[in-house]
Amino acid sequence: MSSGDEQEERGGKGAPPEQLALIRESVREAKKPRAKPRTWRGAALAPELPVGRVLVDRGALHLDRYFDYAIPEELDAEAQPGVRVRVRFGAGKGQVHKGRREGGGLVGGFLVERRAESDYQGPLAALAQVVSPERVLSPELLGLARAVADRYAGSLADVLQLAVPPRNAQAEKKASPEPLPPPGVPGAGSWERYARGPGFVAALGAGESPRAVWTALPGPEWAAELALAVTAALASGRGALVVLPDGRAVARLDAALQAVLGEGRHAVLTADAGPAKRYREWLAVHRGSVRAVIGTRAAMFAPVRDLGLVALWEDGDGSHSEQHAPQPHAREVLLLRAAHAQCGFLLGSWSCTVEAAQLVSTGWAQPLTAERAEVRRAAPLIRTVGDAELARDEAARAARLPSLAWQAAREGLRHGPVLVQVPRRGYVPKLACERCRTPARCRHCAGALQACEDGTLHCAWCGKPEPRWHCQECGAFRLRAQIVGARRTAEELGRAFPAVPVRTSGREHVLDTVPDSPALVVSTPGAEPVAEGGYAAALLLDGWALLGRPDLRAGEEALRRWIGAAALVRGQEAGGTVVVVAEPGLRPVQALVRWDPVGHAVRELGERAELGFPPVSRMAAVSGAPQAVSSFLREAELPTDAELLGPVPLPVTDPARPRRTGAPPPGEQWERALIRVPPGSGAALAAALKTAQAGRLARSGGSGAEPVRIRVDPPDIG
Repeated sequence: MSSGDEQEERGGKGAPPEQLALIRESVREAKKPRAKPRTWRGAALAPELPVGRVLVDRGALHLDRYFDYAIPEELDAEAQPGVRVRVRFGAGKGQVHKGRREGGGLVGGFLVERRAESDYQGPLAALAQVVSPERVLSPELLGLARAVADRYAGSLADVLQLAVPPRNAQAEKKASPEPLPPPGVPGAGSWERYARGPGFVAALGAGESPRAVWTALPGPEWAAELALAVTAALASGRGALVVLPDGRAVARLDAALQAVLGEGRHAVLTADAGPAKRYREWLAVHRGSVRAVIGTRAAMFAPVRDLGLVALWEDGDGSHSEQHAPQPHAREVLLLRAAHAQCGFLLGSWSCTVEAAQLVSTGWAQPLTAERAEVRRAAPLIRTVGDAELARDEAARAARLPSLAWQAAREGLRHGPVLVQVPRRGYVPKLACERCRTPARCRHCAGALQACEDGTLHCAWCGKPEPRWHCQECGAFRLRAQIVGARRTAEELGRAFPAVPVRTSGREHVLDTVPDSPALVVSTPGAEPVAEGGYAAALLLDGWALLGRPDLRAGEEALRRWIGAAALVRGQEAGGTVVVVAEPGLRPVQALVRWDPVGHAVRELGERAELGFPPVSRMAAVSGAPQAVSSFLREAELPTDAELLGPVPLPVTDPARPRRTGAPPPGEQWERALIRVPPGSGAALAAALKTAQAGRLARSGGSGAEPVRIRVDPPDIG
């Protein structure tokens, strides 16, 4: 008698009927022949969930999907969702699996999921290696990366290259510190200067999720105010993430957080940190040891647990726009995170972008501003010098320094340093009416007009000629363009003030701070150092070089640059004065005089809504060789409400000059087409562009097609 029969015989004597039935069932199961373990080329596979879905580290759009691999038994314990793996992928000898051959080279990837079965009916290639048991790809990070890829018509692998830093084995071996207990709820501090400031901080501390667009008062207090907002989020038991435009801003907020929170409560993630340090800090955040993160745009994907606040400082700064595919903007990524995590959101700046004004106008965020009396106390006195004054000014004709600016500099040097802002070389102004300075725009699409070598005008967006232009505001027929250099400004000022030291801050050498002593500090926009105690005065020279750029954002950007410099000057009550050399009647100049960046952004938003400009509409740029662009546009199944502008020729890149990201190869003639869709069709546009690009690459095998570059929401559509 078998062991099963013996068990039934012993258990059946005197047993209740229900127990007897259970015993008989267990005996039948024991007598069933056991299934042989599944194998791959003789090797046993994982007994449970033997199929792994892998995202291969290949950014091509036609490969933007998951691939199934068999999981060997020896890798069963380590092959968990979220780990880095290596798999065979690409051309080679062997069985073809889903369009690839088993004998290809080893490539990296992420194990996304374990499954019992595969949708693929053929034999599966095996997982080659688990690189590390660290589960670096969480479901939350994967979902965010997919949302960003879909929004920008990019691949998931490209986004994850931005989101997950390269592995450092030594950093993984070190244990992260234990998380510290939450701090206490902070007081409002200098947030008292804003009408809704104390309420915003209190709401964060209470675990709520307020959303605000913050127009910061001039001065250095912004870093301390951001630190209080981060502290309030931590006090509620949640995490916080702040993205800043550059390392200098990160250093200021880092110091403010050290003063409020002390050591060990926040991590700093910047692209210029070494790979070991950056990965070590990232792991501390990923493991939950640190709940607050600050950094440049490299930090926008930081895996902060239980997000309570995402914040962005100076969203109009161009450094927030990623240069690697699919070129996401930090503001949009943080908006996605705030929506997915249902957390607080803070968009702060001394100025105000049109996108920020749109968030307020739709009711998605609330304005966080100071009363006008508080603004007047904190802001410096603004004075203007227009064309009429310059024409009559002997000093301006001799040294590019109007008499009013000369007097302001001389008076300011008695009390401290004086800032002189000059445009960078390379600013090329757009065309505008010579009489009233209204920008010259196309009658068909409202794009910026450009002058050809033969003097004729054409649109930079749709390419249509404009033979009979006249100003819609004043009726004039003459246009103006002006290119101003700034190379000799420091030398000219040195001759004008021979006894005063002159310091420069620009692309080659950027100063962080300057002492509170008389000096002339010549800086390009965005490179202005902070003066201890604030500048006594500032001179904003050559305003037309900023206002005249061939860019939809020229006025907004000029105002942002001016306010960024003027915010470093002492308040009017302390004698701070700013002189701007620009036509007083222009809207950005008036907004600066009144210190009203929000009003300027609201008016810009209204005009863009009438003309169909971003951000009210969504746009995408398609560029490449003429034949490639034409073929792509024919194949793409664009939304029915899409409007095609162009294509128009792009300037030929000079081989002797550094090549910008996305620029044509040197010497090649490329074209660019703009595609515009109304609100609500942005997702459909991105999906159509991504599908068309994936189809082109699949038909060519990924390498034979002429390159066509796609950029959703391009920052420059001038």
